[in-house]
Amino acid sequence: MDRIVLHDYFRSSASYRVRIALNLKGLAYERREVNLADGAQKGAAFRSLNPQGFVPCLEIDGLKLTQSLSIAVYLDQTRPDPPLMPRDQADGAHVRALALTVACDIHPLNNLRVLKYLQGPLGIAEDAKDGWYRHWVSEGLAALEAMAAPRAGAFLFGDSPTLADVCLVPQLYNARRFSVPISAYPTLRRADETASAHPAFAAAHPDRVAQEDLVK
Repeated sequence: MDRIVLHDYFRSSASYRVRIALNLKGLAYERREVNLADGAQKGAAFRSLNPQGFVPCLEIDGLKLTQSLSIAVYLDQTRPDPPLMPRDQADGAHVRALALTVACDIHPLNNLRVLKYLQGPLGIAEDAKDGWYRHWVSEGLAALEAMAAPRAGAFLFGDSPTLADVCLVPQLYNARRFSVPISAYPTLRRADETASAHPAFAAAHPDRVAQEDLVK
């Protein structure tokens, strides 16, 4: 089988999701960092892999896959054990809704490129930008807490990690980085604590990845 190559950035939430998914599937892969801080994602070399200029991009099975949730679904379809999605259709719809709440409704509004645009072309002050971040993250997490609580277990859904946890953990990592209070979300905090203790999640953590990069 051809080697698996992940083009990512250690602190990118979307990349963090894919690292977790690969680890949960027990797949060995080579990381190639695309330094977002230096603008490497805008260069012709990377755009030949992903015309959007976003990370992650996963080279696997002769394919170049983009968009973190699409990559996770592909991994689940081609390497079904252990599953990232419940087999029951209703349960699957619930888990997708949790994952998409993070990936489509929370994360895009606090993405680095959005925050840079607020401060750059729009001239928004630092405190106003931080207020924007906290507002949208807090609103999204409150909704996620209400959605997840009735059916959560040790993880966001039940007692095994799913795609919902793959999305939750990077989002809470970023929330803490930007000092967003999360004490009001006991379900999310419990799932995050459980997941973060799992080896697949721990190995994907940005601090762990950054440390490994320094050793190389």
